[in-house]
Amino acid sequence: MSAPSTPAVELEIGGMTCASCANRIERKLNKLDGVTASVNYATEKARVTVPAGYDPALLIAEVEKTGYTAILPQPEEPARDEGDADPELTSLRQRLIGAIVLTVPVIAMSMIPALQFDYWQWASLALAAPVIVWAAWPFHRAAWINLRHGSATMDTLISMGTSVALLWSLYALFLGTAGEQGMTHAFALTIAPSDGAGSIYLEVGAGVTTFILAGRYFEKRSKRQAGAALRALLELGAKDVAVLRGGVETRIPTGDLRVGDEFVVRPGEKIATDGVVVSGTSAVDASMLTGESVPVEVREGDAVTGATVNAGGRLVVRATRIGSDTQLAQMARLVEDAQSGKAEVQRLADRVSGIFVPIVIAIAVATLGAWLGAGFPASAAFTAAVAVLVIACPCALGLATPTALLVGTGRGAQLGILIKGPEVLESTRRVDTVVLDKTGTVTSGRMSLVDVVTEPGVDRAELLRVAGALEQASEHPVAQAIARGAAAEVGQLPVAEDFANVAGRGVQGMVNGHAAVVGRESLLADWAMHLPPDAAAAKARAEGEGRTVVVVGWDGATRGMLVVADTVKPTSAEGVAALKRMGLTPVLLTGDNSAVARRVAAEVGIDAVIAEVLPQDKVDVVARLQGEGKIVAMVGDGVNDAPALAQADLGLAMGSGADVAIEAADITLVGSDLRGVIDAIRLSRRTLGTIKTNLFWAFAYNVAAIPVAALGMLNPMLAGAAMAFSSVFVVGNSLRLRAFRSATR
Repeated sequence: MSAPSTPAVELEIGGMTCASCANRIERKLNKLDGVTASVNYATEKARVTVPAGYDPALLIAEVEKTGYTAILPQPEEPARDEGDADPELTSLRQRLIGAIVLTVPVIAMSMIPALQFDYWQWASLALAAPVIVWAAWPFHRAAWINLRHGSATMDTLISMGTSVALLWSLYALFLGTAGEQGMTHAFALTIAPSDGAGSIYLEVGAGVTTFILAGRYFEKRSKRQAGAALRALLELGAKDVAVLRGGVETRIPTGDLRVGDEFVVRPGEKIATDGVVVSGTSAVDASMLTGESVPVEVREGDAVTGATVNAGGRLVVRATRIGSDTQLAQMARLVEDAQSGKAEVQRLADRVSGIFVPIVIAIAVATLGAWLGAGFPASAAFTAAVAVLVIACPCALGLATPTALLVGTGRGAQLGILIKGPEVLESTRRVDTVVLDKTGTVTSGRMSLVDVVTEPGVDRAELLRVAGALEQASEHPVAQAIARGAAAEVGQLPVAEDFANVAGRGVQGMVNGHAAVVGRESLLADWAMHLPPDAAAAKARAEGEGRTVVVVGWDGATRGMLVVADTVKPTSAEGVAALKRMGLTPVLLTGDNSAVARRVAAEVGIDAVIAEVLPQDKVDVVARLQGEGKIVAMVGDGVNDAPALAQADLGLAMGSGADVAIEAADITLVGSDLRGVIDAIRLSRRTLGTIKTNLFWAFAYNVAAIPVAALGMLNPMLAGAAMAFSSVFVVGNSLRLRAFRSATR
């Protein structure tokens, strides 16, 4: 008896502020009978496996009980524009702009005595209260959700510190002496007992809110790119297709195509969907799916894949798979599964806050108890306890990650290295294995003329002129490689006459009075031209190394051979050597055949080779290496690499590659130089180190002031100075990243 099917449900989750939120929702859903859930903070989606017939409304209700929102994915609107506003991002931007406008005068009045006019404190309250209540609302909401679940994160610390600063300031203004005419904050950083009821801390609450909102906004904006890989992948397909209806070509959207329909694919067009060739012969560029650099020859009865490019003649194809059943759609699912399965690194600030918040609260309670126990009045005891909570909220916490990222990524951009976000950096520190795709990464990904073999007595230049003249009239990628190579060596090529393309076998025509043939050995045999034994042996050797050999003959005799191959980039060997010096293990991974892979690996100095793998196998290889305990970086450039780039702990895409590979990767190298991988890893590690240093000092300045606050000697200027100094240090430390230099260029 077969097991009952377990359908998968996808939910779009709202309201998550950190990776711990995703973990909380995941735990809650997994407690339901028969439910297995995986929640991804980056994509804000939950993939849930449920028993057959399970009502998704139960899942949504469970998520809402946890304090978040959940909806089933909505069908995309056809006219949706990439620039459409994101409601959550728009809300954050509005809060940030409002906070900046209101906070700047509050800080100025609090820190500059000359601006403290009569009753300035009330103007400060009017400006700061909306910032601390409205602009900081996302933090307060998240803190409340965390409190309900008995946990503390950075949001808890922000909410607690800013709320206490506002509440104590209200107490001082309405019940203390801070609201009286002539109240000032003297410019004094002395440590001495101060009257808590005569001071306000509005600039601390408003400043912290503004700085951290800025950090949260920039982080959220970069996170919104998480789904771009899937969009880029699905956009690779053809948008419309020339379908044959009653022998007449009719242009229809690809979505209207049905299984069994026959459609026409002209040279240079994308094949609309998976199918079988009904008539015609051609070369199909399938490198985006297979990684094979040599085009695949197809004829009647051969299977072809949607989104691959017809590089040769006219084809008529019968559709066999459409929509979600196509290989392209399956690859999109591979990318999504890999992204969903990648463990998100929790923000360092959240992890630190989870420990820091309970300690601060404990110190505040201990301070209150100590003051009361020592016989001091309740007002003095509360002043000291509240001062501990106020000073404990470091505004630099919100700047620690964004400023280092801003400077680090800016410097990276100057060097051609684009880093996506803070989650990326944690992986670079631990990477020990670098998996390199062959085509387009280690090699150029473009066919080139690599060798010319002439028969005795044949002039090399003459061979290139004749072959180049014929091949320049062909659209085949191998022919174009020969034409480019010939033109580069001998200059202007003659014009071929009576040119004819022999489908799948080669070309023929008249060049400078010679009846010439260029193509497969079998084509020349039809013209009674045969390879001598030495030439046949050389041809076999070249083909054994995975190279393509084209035979040239004219006037009834074989004149030589041209060898075409994908060539290794000049800097690849140096890049591999640098990876080894960093203690990283390079692995060559390719869909190409083993002979080609071994030759390329030997040329650049790679020992480990995994060849002849399909896209889904690339994901499996990366997952297997991870299962062996390795931290894997994947470097690739093609669509076929996208799932593996998403699966890897660190994905690096060559900027010369496909958009979907770039979107699926964590780091993009603008150039196509493998040496950029070394700089990317070094810069990422340096940026991560800067973030950790920033977080340490963000807390250190404030931690150092906690004993001062506990002793009742915290004045508003000292609180503001701690906030300012920690922020200045964090920014200054981040700016040091501008001095980063490339180690290889």
